Amino acid sequence: MDAPEYTGLLAALRGVPDPRRARGRRHAWPLILTVLAAALPSGQRSVRAIGQRADERREEVVALLQPPGGRLPSASTLRRALRAVDVAALERQVARFGRGLPRPASATPWAGQAVDGKAVRGAAAHGAPVYLVSRVRHGDGVALGQVRVAAKSNEITAAPRLLAGQDLAGVAITMDGPLAQRGLAAQIRRQRGHYLLVAKRNQPTLYAAIAELFACPPPPVPGDALATAATIDKGHGRRETQPLARSAALNAELDWPDVGQVLRRTTRAVLLGTGKVRQEVCYALTSLTPRQATAAHLEALWRGHWTIENRVHYVRDVTFGEDAGQQRTGNTPQALAALRNGLLAPVRRAGWASVADALRHDGADAPRALRALGALPPGL
Repeated sequence: MDAPEYTGLLAALRGVPDPRRARGRRHAWPLILTVLAAALPSGQRSVRAIGQRADERREEVVALLQPPGGRLPSASTLRRALRAVDVAALERQVARFGRGLPRPASATPWAGQAVDGKAVRGAAAHGAPVYLVSRVRHGDGVALGQVRVAAKSNEITAAPRLLAGQDLAGVAITMDGPLAQRGLAAQIRRQRGHYLLVAKRNQPTLYAAIAELFACPPPPVPGDALATAATIDKGHGRRETQPLARSAALNAELDWPDVGQVLRRTTRAVLLGTGKVRQEVCYALTSLTPRQATAAHLEALWRGHWTIENRVHYVRDVTFGEDAGQQRTGNTPQALAALRNGLLAPVRRAGWASVADALRHDGADAPRALRALGALPPGL
């Protein structure tokens, strides 16, 4: 079944079940989620700060939302709600909201999706490590899922759970570093998707084989050539070129599921102020064959992987201040991370080039923040 087109993030969050016992409930569950989500654009990093903001704007928010009895939840109520919330259901509803949003234009025939992990450093600083693995769309960074790494485990075991049960037809999953695993590649292929995995030294045999191939390229195999593509980028005081070469010459030799070709990308950055040159060579492999994907397609997919770092993880860390937060108990760190993921989608859908600008705009005004979430009609 296709995901529904929700009218706003809060409409999707209404599908998150109320974890509280029926006895003693003073506030409607959707109201609690509304207060939590509406405070995050103003830069609130803790439940105490969220509760303080709600209290300071109580009259205005009550007039807008008209809760029964004219009451808003206290910080202690919000804290208990975040600790107890069903995070799996919360993540599922955030993902359903994201899937219902229009897809961005793509430079490839496949919908690129990046999978990567991120530590919530504020929690770890208090001895409560929280590591989350996310799946986001290339281009707009819409969150399509997120799971927490189990205690005494790692992201290699979390990524299969994140992808489990998903129909990946028409999708190319990109992953970096530790996630370049045969088992995960096989799972993606069983689920009808394709993979592009960056090979690093944690896979020494694979890394050495690809490096040796490109050190002395073999003759082209039938139907293929050692094709190349490149991008040129000017920004941040440097001029950067990233030529990509690909070959199918190792397909019969590599013990990887449905390997279609291997890749080499050379990043050469020239600092415009000094002329100093920095160069880095990276390798990857993909299930896409030369007939299925051109060098330009592969270069776009590889480049698109950094959406998850630049447009999601960095924004949560710096713009939302996630790593500076001190939340560490129960489900609170993951729940707040999921809400931040969900908030990024309507911000970018509204056309904001800078998330920081959007949060300052919405966070400074309660009606604007509530409208952005879909809690108020556009004209109110």
